[in-house]
Amino acid sequence: MSGRGDGRGSGRSGGKGRMGGPYAAGLGGDCVCPNCGYRVSHQRGVPCYNQTCPKCGSKMVRA
Repeated sequence: MSGRGDGRGSGRSGGKGRMGGPYAAGLGGDCVCPNCGYRVSHQRGVPCYNQTCPKCGSKMVRA
């Protein structure tokens, strides 16, 4: 009789957790304006796309 293992596998997803995976930016980093290049430190809990650039008014992106 052959078993499947000891039950400690991580499954198909790799166990990254909520909002993990290849698209999570993690802690730290900057919010950058794609239009003029203005940078500001990313604040935890505040998505960069919800901030507008103080120089030109464009939406910021995470870098």
